[in-house]
Amino acid sequence: MRFFNTSGPVVAADHYCIPPLERLNLAEVRRLLRDKRYFVLYAPRQTGKTSALLALCNLLNAEGTYRCVYVNVEGGQAGRENPEQVIRTILGALALRASVTLNDEFLLNVWANIFAEFGPHAALQVALTHWARADSKPLVLLIDEIDALMGDALLSVLRQLRAGYDLRPANFPQSAVLCGVRDVRDYRIQSTAENAIIAGGSAFNIKAQSLRLGNFSPQEVRALLEQHTAATGQVFTAAAQETVWRQTQGQPWLVNALAYEACFADDRAEAWPRPVAAEAILAAQEQLIQRRETHLDQLADKLREKRVQRVVEPLLSGSAVRHFADRDVEYVRDVGLVAPDRPLRLANPIYMEVVPRELTWVLQEEFEQETAWYVDAAGGLDMIKLLSAFQAFFRAHSEHWVERFAYKEAGPQLLLQAFLQRVINSGGRIEREYGLGRGRTDLLIVWPQGGHPRKVVVECKVLHQSLEQTIAKGLEQTAGYMDRCGAEAGHLVIFDRREGRRWADRVFHERRMADGGVAIEVWGM
Repeated sequence: MRFFNTSGPVVAADHYCIPPLERLNLAEVRRLLRDKRYFVLYAPRQTGKTSALLALCNLLNAEGTYRCVYVNVEGGQAGRENPEQVIRTILGALALRASVTLNDEFLLNVWANIFAEFGPHAALQVALTHWARADSKPLVLLIDEIDALMGDALLSVLRQLRAGYDLRPANFPQSAVLCGVRDVRDYRIQSTAENAIIAGGSAFNIKAQSLRLGNFSPQEVRALLEQHTAATGQVFTAAAQETVWRQTQGQPWLVNALAYEACFADDRAEAWPRPVAAEAILAAQEQLIQRRETHLDQLADKLREKRVQRVVEPLLSGSAVRHFADRDVEYVRDVGLVAPDRPLRLANPIYMEVVPRELTWVLQEEFEQETAWYVDAAGGLDMIKLLSAFQAFFRAHSEHWVERFAYKEAGPQLLLQAFLQRVINSGGRIEREYGLGRGRTDLLIVWPQGGHPRKVVVECKVLHQSLEQTIAKGLEQTAGYMDRCGAEAGHLVIFDRREGRRWADRVFHERRMADGGVAIEVWGM
């Protein structure tokens, strides 16, 4: 019985999968190998890099033109910046892989003596030279998790590969692929020995090309889901398939995780005769977020980095377009937090959900708010009561609470979202839209009532112009968002952050009419 894979490389016999080599530009890879090139394959974590490398290794060895060995050097990370420990670890891992993959024990027999004679800064180069010379068939190395190494240890590996480059193919590997989260050109390597920061492109200036492994296409998402249907008979409705694509934008781990949660978690095989609906995919998404699955937790951990904050904070606040440092944008794109193309935005709706919730996780637990306080006799959500409570809370506590956020520019919006999340999470859900230059944050509250979802829009704006101009623009935007979402009610929240303003002048609540006769509640804070 195959299943959706969420951990480790795919195994076709065990997992539903898109064939890894179909996700590579195999013709380009073959050309690079034929031309004796050293190149980079990079992509965010849990995108399928290792699966692609292993499949490539198997293909090349089956064809017989090359001797190909895959090696994961992440074990060297334990050696930190100690080249002696790291190079020893890498040589041992290479020797073991060669023995298992090729039944070649050459390195097993010689690497320890080479290391003892030549030391950490030459042993890798010497060992690879002797290994390449031991067989007339060209040697290809696939080096995974190269960016797990750091400092002088990483520099030693890169420089030894560069030092033997001119000896290829008879006396050094014909080709080498460096695989990691980031392109080697973007490495900024802190060398303790040289007391300097060394650019990866300088330490490894033999790189011919960088290939990025992308997300699944909509067709690949559909093909993956249909493998489960073929195996079990359980279909994904058209709305469910669209929801998987929309929420993940094809990020491979997210696609597999949503499908696994909807089809396999908690012995759900009993439900296989029933189709998977869009609601099941959204429920699976909430389960993944609440469990803080490792993939999402690692991504959220990046939010603590200053270079990430410099890019993400303006996205959260919807502030005007600004100039970012190129390296900051490259970094957040490489780790998969923002989309690889323009405009600058978070990579998918799940990340858009995770980021504000992660930034306010602890605060949500501290709010003394109960869902039952805001549910009326008919089971509906009393938004007037809920936003009135937040308005009073914001007036009394906002200065203290906003200061607790690392992302202070987006503090008011995050505080509102944390307050709403604390109440709504027990019965409904919040969908979010925000981004650079939008001038607003759009929240869509979906609350089940009487067997049907009731939709309410809450739009947040920061007062920059006059109050009337901001209200007029906000009414237009809120009404437009309500129409697009099919919402029954709309609320416009305006945060006045101008210095010297009295709370008595900031706080108000009134009903306004937008064009088309749409009634919208306007809240000043």
